[in-house]
Amino acid sequence: MTASRYPADFDRFLTPTAFIDSDHADVRDYASDLVRGVEGDIDRSLALFYPIRDDVLYSPYGIQAEHEMMTASYTLEVKKGFCVQKAVLLAAAARVAGIPSRLGFADVRNHLATKRMLALMETDLFIWHGFTELYLEGKWVKATPAFNIALCEKFGVVPLDFDGRNDSIFQPYDRSGRRHMEYVRDRGWYADLPFDEIFDDFAATYPAWPDGELGKDKDFHAEAEQENRASSTT
Repeated sequence: MTASRYPADFDRFLTPTAFIDSDHADVRDYASDLVRGVEGDIDRSLALFYPIRDDVLYSPYGIQAEHEMMTASYTLEVKKGFCVQKAVLLAAAARVAGIPSRLGFADVRNHLATKRMLALMETDLFIWHGFTELYLEGKWVKATPAFNIALCEKFGVVPLDFDGRNDSIFQPYDRSGRRHMEYVRDRGWYADLPFDEIFDDFAATYPAWPDGELGKDKDFHAEAEQENRASSTT
């Protein structure tokens, strides 16, 4: 696939940026390996989505307002990240594969975060929740690779699948019928990460978050497992 298949203004959705660093050697090699031998944009998007969803662990802890930490190459290196970092990685991998990509954002209420996470944030409102939009078969499709399958099992949440044709955003309920996540504000899409805007809003919304860092050295997966085990025995 080449950029010539799309209008000229699609160049911004196919070229690397400071954060969506699809020109980084590790990102190029990673994405190229995943789609090698896979034909068609739909199947190539699936070949990228599922490894990024499941092999890169979701963690909302240790987030700092540092440019390097928000790049696709960094997230690929450490193999973990929160929703925005994982969305950036998927966007970069898609651009390597020749699939136009951009970032989408929304404010959500997350009712299944851990108690420690909610205490640190002092709210259940998660602003700038990130996902990726991929241009497939002539339309933009939302893909949300945030929660890996192992974490979903700990929370009792159905893993969020993606078929390349329909928007994939978090289901409103978990397996027990409890509310999982609700979208309260659509922040639109961006061709690159709006770093300053995001972290300025984080600082204003989460006053317990010192210097753009939250819960450093805490293990979100362990917390989820511990809380799920405790709730199942009560």
